Amino acid sequence: MVEKELTYTLAKKELDLIVKSIESGELDVDLLTEKVKRASELIIFCKEKLTKTDSELQKILDQIS
Repeated sequence: MVEKELTYTLAKKELDLIVKSIESGELDVDLLTEKVKRASELIIFCKEKLTKTDSELQKILDQIS
C-alpha cells in the first residue's frame, strides 16, 4: 500500500482518531497492538516535524536579529 505524503496535520488527525477509538473501548483487542504501534510512529513523526520547524524558525529569527 502506497501511503500518501504524511503531513503534520494528517498525522495529528490520524493520531486523534486512534486515541478516540482506544478511549471509546470500541477498538477490537486484536487491533490494539497495531493501533498503538501506528500511534507511536505518528508521535515520533510529529515530534521530529515540530523539532525541525522550531529549528528553522529559530534560524530565521536569528537572521533578522
